[in-house]
Amino acid sequence: MQSAIKRVLNSRKMLNGIFRRKHSLLLQPIFLEELKTKLTEAGEKLVVIDFFATWCGPCKMIAPKLDELSQELTDVVFLKVDVDELEGVAEEYDVNSMPTFVFIKNGSVLDKFSGANIEKVKLTVQKHK
Repeated sequence: MQSAIKRVLNSRKMLNGIFRRKHSLLLQPIFLEELKTKLTEAGEKLVVIDFFATWCGPCKMIAPKLDELSQELTDVVFLKVDVDELEGVAEEYDVNSMPTFVFIKNGSVLDKFSGANIEKVKLTVQKHK
């Protein structure tokens, strides 16, 4: 019984290690002052804020796809906000589940949705770009 438990734990550690390496983030979380600065600097560009949590499975799954999208769409500003680090910001944008994507242009929220749906992110970006 103990050897079976050890095998499960070891395989889980291995899978977690692979998951972390495979899904390393190019987009890094930002902090409050940086968020304000980035929103101001964006000007007329569309800003997509990904509200995520480090413990959120769907957030981890969509992260590499968002990284790719952010590299493709250089005329769109992609930001990541860790809801556990910036609870006040998450509350300000009425974020109740993760991931939540908020689309902002010229300081105004244009759209918002929750769920790890990269196609919906792409469509919403195209809609507001």
